[in-house]
Amino acid sequence: MTSVQFTVGKLDAGMVGYIINMHAILLTEDHHLIEFPSLLLPKGVTSGSIVNIAVSRNLPEEKKKMNEFLELQDTILAKFGNEEPEVPVVRVKNITQTSLILEWDPLSLHTAKLRSLDIYKNGTKLAQHVPSDTNFIKLSGLDVDHEFEFHVVIKTTAGEYRSNKVTARTHKMDNLTGIRVAFGLFEEPEPAITELKELLAKMGASWSEEVSVETTHLLAQLPGGPNYDRAVHHSIPIVKPEWLVQCDRNKKIQPALPYYIVSVPTNE
Repeated sequence: MTSVQFTVGKLDAGMVGYIINMHAILLTEDHHLIEFPSLLLPKGVTSGSIVNIAVSRNLPEEKKKMNEFLELQDTILAKFGNEEPEVPVVRVKNITQTSLILEWDPLSLHTAKLRSLDIYKNGTKLAQHVPSDTNFIKLSGLDVDHEFEFHVVIKTTAGEYRSNKVTARTHKMDNLTGIRVAFGLFEEPEPAITELKELLAKMGASWSEEVSVETTHLLAQLPGGPNYDRAVHHSIPIVKPEWLVQCDRNKKIQPALPYYIVSVPTNE
């Protein structure tokens, strides 16, 4: 404990906002001056009084505060620091001549937050925005019969994580296995669709009941229907069945434009 003797030089009062602030001017024997709250002085002290002020270090309180701080650190570490986000795992699916779907496992970030997810093709970041609630992206406009390398980078509040790298080659024009169709409205549904399904199996292509992200074409004879609306929404080509027949006949994927179904607006 350290004790210092002071002489009270002056007692004064001032206003801080709406509060009266009482303070005293204290002088040491070697003429040092400090301001001191008068509320902490003994009763009856006036100018000229001699007071002793003792200061001691409160080691038990320091130890208590340090223990509280260390416990808080341990709590934060246990809740936020022990489990890092998992590295994303990507794979390629449903490859066609000019497109593919890049898919990754649902992100497991634990207590971290996602800041961004970027797709890289051959080492270059793509401009496509990926919504945080999806785990795939359809990449179109790729070169025919060309090999590409892809990976994903996620940036989180816990740092940056890079996925595995995957390579994929787009199909040649005579490889029809990438065709995946859904069916719209037909004038005679049962016989027409059954024959088309048999043709798809012969070509090594595939089909689904509903339009999905993997659908490459919608086959239909008439506009309308739920699958038609989904195809329009996702910009999927809607073509007549003759397109598929010509693909098989020529053993080569055919341009879709000549076989497009045009929806004729009705006058109301």
